[in-house]
Amino acid sequence: QVQLVESGGGLVQAGGSLRLSCAASGRTFSSSAMAWFRQAPGKEREFVAGISWSGGMTFYTDSVKGRFTISRDNTKNTVFLQMNSLKPEDTAVYYCAAGTTMTRASGNYHYWGQGTQVTVSS
Repeated sequence: QVQLVESGGGLVQAGGSLRLSCAASGRTFSSSAMAWFRQAPGKEREFVAGISWSGGMTFYTDSVKGRFTISRDNTKNTVFLQMNSLKPEDTAVYYCAAGTTMTRASGNYHYWGQGTQVTVSS
């Protein structure tokens, strides 16, 4: 079992930055692949970024490449999403997720946080 709690969301102007954190509890965090997803109003949940259990592999959806960085600290059971050069289209509820396989498919992640709202004003 893994419990996930996101924080760090908020309101920011376009071009600004935010850093999301996801604190995990449970013995399997350090062996879990982690990911960030987001869901905007009226849209389906979409993959944003993923990271392997060791942190050695990361991947991103095209729209955030070069702007967002996912990282993790297994000593603190935390995964981060650094978001720079934010755009209004990044506005969404952001969720962290834990799973056994690092994929873009939400169905492969078994544990989810409650989400944190990110709003980017133009």
